[in-house]
Amino acid sequence: MIPGVIAKRYATALLELGSESGQLDTLVDEIGRAAETYEQSAELRTTFEDPLLTAQVKKTIMNDVSDRLGLGQTAKNTLGLLVDRRRIRALPAIAVRLRELADRKRGVVRAEVLTAMPLPEDYFERLQRELERVTGHRIALDRKLDTSLICGVVVRVGDTVYDGSLVARLKQMKESILPN
Repeated sequence: MIPGVIAKRYATALLELGSESGQLDTLVDEIGRAAETYEQSAELRTTFEDPLLTAQVKKTIMNDVSDRLGLGQTAKNTLGLLVDRRRIRALPAIAVRLRELADRKRGVVRAEVLTAMPLPEDYFERLQRELERVTGHRIALDRKLDTSLICGVVVRVGDTVYDGSLVARLKQMKESILPN
C-alpha cells in the first residue's frame, strides 16, 4: 500500500480516537515524539526491519521504547499495531499527517520560522501576533535554527515565504548592482 494512504488512514483513526477521548493534543505529542525517536535512531530502524526478529521481540522492544518515552495507552497500542502489521516505517508520515489533521480541526495554520540564532521569546510572540493579523488565521510557529542565514528570519506560511535574512538582502543588492 502507498505510504501516504497508510499515513492518512492511521492519522484519521488517531484523530477520531483523540477527539473522542479529549486527548488529541496529548496523542499528537506522543506520536510525534515516538516518530522523532524512530527517525533519529538508525539502530531502532534497523531492528524493526530485521526479518530474523520475531514480531514478539519487536513488540517487546517497542514497549520498552514507549515506556521510556512515557507514552499513554493509545499511543502504545498504535505502535504495537504498526509493529504487528509491519508498518512501523510509516510512523513519521503518520505523525506529520496527524498533526496536520489536528491543526485543521482546531483552525490552526503552521508557520515555519528559520532564524540564524536563538531569539527571545517575546520576539516570537510578536511575530505570531503579526502573522495572525496578516493571514487572518490562528498561527502555530515551528522554530528552527539555520546558521546559513547569517542573520535575520525566514518565515513560511503555506506557500508564502517572508524572507528577512541577510542572505536575501545581499542577493537583492547584488542583482540591483550587477547587470544581467
